[in-house]
Amino acid sequence: MITTLVGRLEERAELAAFVTDAAGRALVLRGETGVGKSALLQDAAALAEREGHRVVRAAGVEAEAGLPYAGLHQFLYPLLGDAAQLDAGTRAVLDAVFGGGEGGPASVMALGIAVLNLLAHAAATRPLFLVLDDGQWLDDASADVYGFVGRRLAGSPVKLLLAVRSDLPSRFDTAALPELPIVPLPDADAAVLLDRSHPGLATSVRRAVLDQAQGNPLALLELPAHHAGRADDQFGLNGVPLPRRLRNLYGARITGLSDAVRAELLKGALDGVGVGAEDGVAPSPRYRMRDADEAVAAGLLEIEPGTDDFTFRHPLVRSTVVQMATPNQRRAAHQELARVHREHLERRATHLAAATVDPDEDVADILEAAAESATRRGGALAAVAWLTRAAELSENHADRSRRLADAAFVASHAGRLGQAHRLVLADLAAGTTDSPAGVLAAGYQALYQDGDVRSTHRLVSAAIEKLRDGVTEPDELLTRLVNLLTGLSAYAGDEASWERAHELFDSLSDLVSENSRLYSDVWSDVVRRGAGRAEAVEDAAATMQDLEPWELTRLGVTAYHLDLLSQFRPHLQRVVDRELETGAVASGLAMLHLIMLDQMAVGEWDEAERTGERVLTLAAEHGLELFVAQSRGYLAQLAALRGQVVRARDLQAEVEAWARPRGLGLLTQTADAAGAGAALSAGDFEAAYLFAAGVTTPGSFHAYAHQAPRMLLDLVEAALHTGRAEEAREHALAARDAGLPGISPRLALVTYGALAMTAETEREAAAMFALVEAHPDAARFPFEVARIRLAHGTRVRHVEGRAAARQYLLPAAEAFERLGAAGWSERAQAELRATGAAPRASMLHVATLTWQERRIADLAASGLTNKEIGTRMHLSPRTVSSHLYRIFPKLNITTRAALRDALSRTEELALV
Repeated sequence: MITTLVGRLEERAELAAFVTDAAGRALVLRGETGVGKSALLQDAAALAEREGHRVVRAAGVEAEAGLPYAGLHQFLYPLLGDAAQLDAGTRAVLDAVFGGGEGGPASVMALGIAVLNLLAHAAATRPLFLVLDDGQWLDDASADVYGFVGRRLAGSPVKLLLAVRSDLPSRFDTAALPELPIVPLPDADAAVLLDRSHPGLATSVRRAVLDQAQGNPLALLELPAHHAGRADDQFGLNGVPLPRRLRNLYGARITGLSDAVRAELLKGALDGVGVGAEDGVAPSPRYRMRDADEAVAAGLLEIEPGTDDFTFRHPLVRSTVVQMATPNQRRAAHQELARVHREHLERRATHLAAATVDPDEDVADILEAAAESATRRGGALAAVAWLTRAAELSENHADRSRRLADAAFVASHAGRLGQAHRLVLADLAAGTTDSPAGVLAAGYQALYQDGDVRSTHRLVSAAIEKLRDGVTEPDELLTRLVNLLTGLSAYAGDEASWERAHELFDSLSDLVSENSRLYSDVWSDVVRRGAGRAEAVEDAAATMQDLEPWELTRLGVTAYHLDLLSQFRPHLQRVVDRELETGAVASGLAMLHLIMLDQMAVGEWDEAERTGERVLTLAAEHGLELFVAQSRGYLAQLAALRGQVVRARDLQAEVEAWARPRGLGLLTQTADAAGAGAALSAGDFEAAYLFAAGVTTPGSFHAYAHQAPRMLLDLVEAALHTGRAEEAREHALAARDAGLPGISPRLALVTYGALAMTAETEREAAAMFALVEAHPDAARFPFEVARIRLAHGTRVRHVEGRAAARQYLLPAAEAFERLGAAGWSERAQAELRATGAAPRASMLHVATLTWQERRIADLAASGLTNKEIGTRMHLSPRTVSSHLYRIFPKLNITTRAALRDALSRTEELALV
């Protein structure tokens, strides 16, 4: 192959600057097939070596595009010697990618950070230059990590140069990395390249080649050898896309090879020969082509210097070899490659899946094991494909049905609800979706897409009864149905659903697992069934690395009800991105909800809002309306806490309109909690009382009302402020008598706080308040503690005087201000002023507006509508509205009419 580049002066100059620049960075070369991207990569890599860089090469392989982290292995494997210098946590993340550690790979962020650490150590003594060709064939997980790393190389001695085809979609299309477009050669340079590579061409042939190639270097090199004396349309391919023309040209050469050499090329092509090697070291055993000199002579292969290994001359040769092979030839090649990879489970499974035609239980078992491995590694989509193939290769109907059911279950959690339904229908012996597996898949689809809990609860209950009569020992399908019925009952949130579920679970006796019992108890009625269950959840936290994503999510929900979510959150944050990208999307969205709830609890409200908006967007994209409504409910609660009353009520109304007709008690109670919170923030205590009393009657905690214990302070405070002191006291005593302090740390705090607020003597009030202050977990719940301090300080002011109250009111005011709880902050400031304290200049609402927010605020202040603002700023009216929701609390206003004055005050403050 001609290696001397012709032309490309601008591109080479930019690449030279890229190589010699001391700063770390990434660059994407994008262009059509054969335009010269690979040659430019090679040229840049050679320059990097001359400049003293260590060069590591990798390339995407079409046959491995579905194999999770196959592309990541190529870059990491040659650098693993440097991993010994890393900390244990980083090594564990990297080990998991290679299957050498416990658990599965973490999220893109965690993996990306681990890779960045490894690259930093590898480049400590010698700059590192990473070269990636054919990026469009990378598996999604690897491409996302490369994108993450590429955006964060600034300040390091590491560079990443990669090439992708412009005619094929790839994950790098949205990676936000700098790009250098590689266009065809101009006419003059094309002529020079042709004349150098094929001197002495007849004028007519030369003209035809230049016309056909249109400046594509690969075409200029390859077309002349096939002119055959034809004129004009000498190849008979005018109008055919250039990549296909070149493929046909390579095909003619491949056809001329002996059968043995073609077989060697096919095995090499299917196994990515020549990809990711450095000094003869590959990330996993690759097939090594032998006796292929004939292909070298035909211009299809090259010999790698230093190793004498055969490599493909161009990626297009590799894909042409595969496309030209017959199905039987490909299967034979895959069979031999499966033997090469017998120690690598997932790679072996990939080849066996393609090699096997007739039912084979041994192969099906291997595919099933690979699917389980992929699921734990964030590869749920790959797992569905392997399980489906395993079902096709099953030797009996029972195993086929079981594997199809497993595939449908994983597909449901991966957000592929339609695919899950089709997988169940593929079980022809069952014939309908009335089979237990069919009910399982249809149940998740009905729940996630439509929020249908009523009819789905009946169907799942019937399926459990049907399966119960034929099962004598714990069964995985039965367990999955039990867990689905638990989820349906939780979303229904009513007594009838839960009583029916518990009746069924009791009839199953030992067939229900301990974890499933734990979920049904805590999710249903934490007041009556949650005592003593915290230890089981804490013990489970030690096994998080080994849990499947849906099991991790269920434990996380259990931890939320017991206020132990902070223990699970670090692991949830490590794996959530992984699941949203290639894994269990539905579980990933639930993980985001859990992360958001913990962020709200610990006072990270800005982060919570970003998380809520993210899950809202993702849920809408996947058509999972249940998660859309749930996200709005949590965002409504957050808006209420922050004093964004209008937004809270708007979101509350949206949730109500969707959830109440469907009987989704969990969501309607969430909406009621948001309504009560917004009313309290606005000082409308009568409305707050009505919302809180609608969830549970004062003096009791309604069975299966999950928000009842969480709204304890709301009901008590609203009752006190509306002259219902007896009801408030009765409710606080009911919390104590129900044993709420023994269930969770948060419930202990709010129970002691309620007893302090309603105490009949000052001695009792002081004693209960002291329990709040002394509680070891008080710092984890800053909003609740601030509320209790405000109420206690107000009581002390009336009884002991102004000076005594300040010690409680001042930390309460500071906490509300720090959290961004506007309404509560104003109330605390008013109480402080009543004690004679000097007015404090609140910094709560002078947060700096971004440029975009300031522009929107200015336009709104001038009287423009959201639609008019959107037209000017190229935004949708809905986006403008969302920005205004964030702008108003920053400026301490609630209406558009107040914008102009607020902006003026902000400018005055900036001048002080």
